[in-house]
Amino acid sequence: MAFRKIRTLGDPVLKKTAKPVTEVNDKIKELAYDMLDTMYAANGVGLAAPQIGVLKRIVVIDVSPEGNQPIVLINPEIVSASGSQTGDEGCLSVPGKAGCVTRPNEVTVRAWNLKMKEIEVKGTELLARALCHELDHLDGIVYVEKVEGKLHDVNAEA
Repeated sequence: MAFRKIRTLGDPVLKKTAKPVTEVNDKIKELAYDMLDTMYAANGVGLAAPQIGVLKRIVVIDVSPEGNQPIVLINPEIVSASGSQTGDEGCLSVPGKAGCVTRPNEVTVRAWNLKMKEIEVKGTELLARALCHELDHLDGIVYVEKVEGKLHDVNAEA
């Protein structure tokens, strides 16, 4: 496993649309594991491949308090969304900042796992927010485009 450099706001790769994965091979698996390592090292709860400069439709998420329940989604798409939640959101590509964003409170995402098996992930609250946030990255959307009001500084020691 390896840690990858996280691209930050202003990097043109963050505005590009990621390409679908056609085959889950060893290279894709290595990428997914590197993404998890990178996300955990940066104390994040989600990371999309474009955030490390790879234009592939892969996201990793772990919202568990212990950081030990990773979710790897390949070619994810939201198949249903309902409700609404508004709250602060941050991003590893926008370090030290947060902003208020409204997202669905419940979402269902269909994707492949690392065995190329189709799976569905249902999420509420933080998981729903993370799913929507990371899937936006695959379409070149950074959360700052959805912020209601202004970004604000976050305490790095928290």
